[in-house]
Amino acid sequence: MITQINPGADGPVLSLEFDDNRLLPMLYGDFDRHLARIEQSLGVTIASRGNTVAISGDPGAVKIARSVLLSLYDRLTQGMEVSIAEIDSALRMVRGEAADRGVEELVGGKLIVRTPKRHISPRSPGQQCYIRALMDNELTFGLGPAGTGKTYLAVGMAVSMLTSGAVDRIVLSRPAVEAGERLGFLPGDMRDKIDPFLRPLYDALYDMMPTDQVDRRLESGEIEVAPLAFMRGRTLSNAYVILDEAQNATSIQMKMALTRIGENSRMVVAGDLSQVDLPIGVKSGLRDAVETLEGVRGVASVHLRAGDVVRHELVSRIVSAYDAAEAQKDKDG
Repeated sequence: MITQINPGADGPVLSLEFDDNRLLPMLYGDFDRHLARIEQSLGVTIASRGNTVAISGDPGAVKIARSVLLSLYDRLTQGMEVSIAEIDSALRMVRGEAADRGVEELVGGKLIVRTPKRHISPRSPGQQCYIRALMDNELTFGLGPAGTGKTYLAVGMAVSMLTSGAVDRIVLSRPAVEAGERLGFLPGDMRDKIDPFLRPLYDALYDMMPTDQVDRRLESGEIEVAPLAFMRGRTLSNAYVILDEAQNATSIQMKMALTRIGENSRMVVAGDLSQVDLPIGVKSGLRDAVETLEGVRGVASVHLRAGDVVRHELVSRIVSAYDAAEAQKDKDG
């Protein structure tokens, strides 16, 4: 890899020369669409010729474009894919933090979650903090709106630890307030009753593991599905526990769930405090737990924001609009 800065008509031009020509079609994209995306986002000009790209424009933006291209090229050298989503992710990373630091951590591979079907890396500064918290803590609270990856990344970490042998099983749970916890009135066995409420977790599992492996592990109990109400009295050892939609747990339920953690276990509690479905006047157990456990060793709370939404850009704008409306309501009293 060679970097040069040459004089240009409109200012200095930074040139990058890549070593492996075979990777460049994937780096540049069809008809250079990946380079065009970076140009549009940063307001720079990128010209490609053979294994060299020349970047010109505002010096700060040129520096960011260089970091993005280097990080994407490094992904390709590790056998990982590069798509428009990865372009946008790298841009979010460098905009959210100091340009070099946010991307270079990705380049080093320190925050890559490896699962049988895909390698997962953070796509925003908030996700970067979240993955770091998942790696370093026994109990992690992931709070934020839909689309920020709080559930998906938790499942990724759980699958990684299960397939590496770090834990013996995954336990998936959530409060079923939509069914009033009266699951006995729903048809089928326990898994049939709770499955509709855990669809996002299943989607993530099948995205990270071959279908036959997921089905086999569900059958053997290595991956267990249990409604929150049925966790009472258990001690979950050597397990990775994910409590999803936790904003709908009461304080009593939350305390019960948190005290199920056994030896060599980890727990992730994910939820959106703006989407509480509990009766009016009942405080969310998630909010209560985050406030109560602040500063406790081994516990981390990560707040993901609209800027961490990795779905369609419109979703991020919708979330921001609702957040602004809620803030105005609180201000008006």
